[in-house]
Formats: sequence, C-alpha cells, structure tokens
Amino acid sequence: MSIQEQEAAEKKYDPLDTTLKFVDRGDDLDPVSSEFSSLRAEMSCGHAVTPESLTLWCRSQLDEGNYQFRCPALVDGFKLCNKLWSYQEVRRLADLDVDEMQYFEETMARLAVAEYCEVQPCPKCKTSVARENMCNLCVQCVICTADQKKPYQFCWQCQKPWKNPGARSDCCGNRGCVNRDLQILQTCKNISLPEVEGVSSCPSVRACPVCGMKVEHNQTYCKNVTCPHCKLEFCFVCLNPKSVCCKTSSPYRICPSGVAPRQTAIPVWKKK
Repeated sequence: MSIQEQEAAEKKYDPLDTTLKFVDRGDDLDPVSSEFSSLRAEMSCGHAVTPESLTLWCRSQLDEGNYQFRCPALVDGFKLCNKLWSYQEVRRLADLDVDEMQYFEETMARLAVAEYCEVQPCPKCKTSVARENMCNLCVQCVICTADQKKPYQFCWQCQKPWKNPGARSDCCGNRGCVNRDLQILQTCKNISLPEVEGVSSCPSVRACPVCGMKVEHNQTYCKNVTCPHCKLEFCFVCLNPKSVCCKTSSPYRICPSGVAPRQTAIPVWKKK
C-alpha cells in the first residue's frame, strides 16, 4: 500500500460532527506521537483520543482477553485514569467500520461467556457448548439432542461420546481419556528464571492457583505473573498470590519455601 493509500485509509473524525467534543491538545493514548494532523476528541473521562489510537488500544485489550475497555491515560503523571468506557462510546469515537464492529462484538461476547463458564465446540455439530459445572466432565449438546431426538452427551476431556450415563461425573468410560492439561503440567520442560536469584530449575507451565488456566513465564523480569483469565497475580515459583509471597521474599529472589513441585491437580474456579 502506498503512503497516499495509507493516508486515505487512516481514520479521521469529521470536523463537522457536532456530536463530538474536539480538543486542541495531544492524543492521551499516544503521548509520544508528534502527529497533530488528525482531530482529537474527548472521551467521557476527559482524555483526548484519535479514532486510530482508540481502535488500537481497544483491540490490544481484546487480544489480552479483556472485554471491558478502560482508559490507560496517566493522571497527574503517575496513576492510571482507569475509567470504564462503554462499548457504545468506544464504537462511536473509534469510528469502527462494519467488519470491526463484528470482530469487537463477537470477541467481547466470547470473552464474557468464558468468564462465567467454559466453552468449547461440540465434537459432533461444532456448535459452542458451555460447561457451568467445572467438576462435571459430562456435557450435553442441546443441538445434537434435538436433532437426534435423544440425549447426546460427550466427555469434556476427551471429546468422545459419554459411556457412563447416570454414573460418575468424573469418568466417561472411554479408554485413554486423560486430562491433557494435567499431562502438560507434569511433563513440561524445566526452565530457569535468569533475573530471579536462586531459580535455576522450575516447571515451564503452571496452572493458575485460582482458576486453573495454564500460564507460562517468559523468563524475563521478576517471578510474578498475571493469569490472563482471572487476573490473579501470583508467584510462578511458590504458586502463592503475589500479596502473600511478597511478605516473605523479594520479587527477584527465590521464595523461602523454594520451588513448588509440579502440580498434580488443576484448581477449579469457584466463582462467587
């Protein structure tokens, strides 16, 4: 794409749009930019944006698993604004086109559902099925059940038809049915954390101690990581929440209890 085509494709506000409040100051979402050719509009929190910077920021939040959009601008130079923006405001001031709106809305819906229950496709019809009871591996697909005019149940773990109707909820009866996530936790390679004193060998994958999501450490900076699902910040070494671990050790030193052994069970998120 040529520079002329890029400029033509760049989002810009209509200067005649009286529904927006235009401001004569820099873009608070891109403060290092020296580009002032694009009009800046004021969000409900009082910070200035361009449609390009707002779109990029909100897309990055979706990529990180966040379906709620909060202002990342600094207040008084050191703390985040963190004001929640409605999707309606974002859609309008980001000047989302039809394809962008579809992407935003589908992604937001998927992330919102995943916050309250697990979702994966039915192995038979590929329709998304939610599992609300995290302790029950037996799941029934309502679409297949209606089509077949009889219950269609499958195992959440191995994706095969359920063979133990009315029996145990933690064993489907299929040979070779194993918890792949647990296998990964038990067989993953060991890594070092070069910037954390004393940690030369640690499992490369951990399950979040709150929700059970698999988390990896990028081997940079301190020993704390943030779960992308439940947002818990915990120590990758001892598996305690950061708020607990930091009481007895530095983020850049091994914990007094040492490296926690490989996990033999995956925590189930008990949502309030």
